[in-house]
Amino acid sequence: MRPRLLVLDDDEGRIAGAPAMARLRELAEVSVLDRPLGDGDRATLADVRVLLAIRERTRLDAALLERLPNLELVLQTGGHAYHVDQEAATGRGVVVALSRRARMASASVPELTFGLMLAVLRRIHPLATQLAAGDWPPAMGGTLAGRTLGILGLGRHGRPVARIAAAFGMMVLAWDRDSGRADADDESVRQRLPLEDLLARSDVVSVHLKLSPESTGLLNAERLARLRPGAILVNTARGAIVDEPALVEALRSGRLAGAGLDVFTTEPLPADHPLRGAPNVVLTPHIGWKVDEVFTEWAEIAAEQLAAWLDGRLPAAEVLDPAAADVPRDRLGGLA
Repeated sequence: MRPRLLVLDDDEGRIAGAPAMARLRELAEVSVLDRPLGDGDRATLADVRVLLAIRERTRLDAALLERLPNLELVLQTGGHAYHVDQEAATGRGVVVALSRRARMASASVPELTFGLMLAVLRRIHPLATQLAAGDWPPAMGGTLAGRTLGILGLGRHGRPVARIAAAFGMMVLAWDRDSGRADADDESVRQRLPLEDLLARSDVVSVHLKLSPESTGLLNAERLARLRPGAILVNTARGAIVDEPALVEALRSGRLAGAGLDVFTTEPLPADHPLRGAPNVVLTPHIGWKVDEVFTEWAEIAAEQLAAWLDGRLPAAEVLDPAAADVPRDRLGGLA
C-alpha cells in the first residue's frame, strides 16, 4: 500500500518540478498544492498519511492535525519547525522529520548576507532607481575591506559568513550563546566577545541566531544604541530577534547608517510598515533560502526520508519528536 502524500504551499512549483519528485511518486500517491490550504481542501485530508511542508507557510496546529486523522509523518523542509504544535503532533503519534542535513542553505543565506551588506554600503538600489529614471547621480559608498564585522550566532550560517568576510578583508568578531562548543574556534574569527562589547566594536553586525525565547527581542533599543554611530545591521535570521520600532528610530535618527533585512516579525511585511519608508534600508521578502538548489536538495532529502520511514529505518536523529513513534497507532513506517 502506497501512502497518500500531500505537498503544501509549493508556491514556486520547485518541489513539483524537482528531479526527486519522480522518486516521491514511486513511493507515494502524491498531490501538490501550489497555494495555501483552503476550506475546500479540508474535506480531502482524511486519507493523507504524509505531509511535505515547505518551511513555515502553513501552521500545523492542533486544529489542522485533528483534520488529518491518518497523518503519521511530516517531511519538514528546513532545520526548524516553529509552526508545528509539537505537543499535539507527539500526542497523535505524528513524527516530524527535519532536513537538518541540508547544506545548500548554508551557501544561499551567507551569499544573500553579503548581497545586503554591499547593497547598503554602495547604495545600489537607490542609485539603480535613479539611473533607470534617466539621472546620473553623484555617489559615494564604502568598502567591506578594513571594516569590523560582528557576527551574532556562529552556527551553520554564521561560520560561512565569517570565512567570506575574512576573504573580503574584514576583521571578524563573534558572539554566540553556545560559546563553550568544542567546534567554536574558527580561524576566520579574530575574537569572541561578550555581546555588548561586540556591538560597540562592530561596523557591521550580522544576525544568524535561532529564534528562541532568549533571542526574541535581543537587539532592543538599549543594545542598538551600543552600536557604533554609522554602523550597519544585517538580519537574515528571524525578524523577531530585532526590536523593529527601535531599529526604525535608530535609522531615522541617523545613528545607524543603514540596514539590510530579509526577515521581519510579521511576514508578509505590512504595506504600511515604517521599515518600508526608513532611510537607507534594503528589504527582501525572506529569500535567503529561495534558490533552486535549496528546493532540489529538500526534495531529495524528503524522498530519502520517506523511503527510510517506509522501511522502518528513519534515523531518530533526523526527527523533531522521536517519542511520537512510541504512541500506539496504525502506521506504514517507523524509526530505525
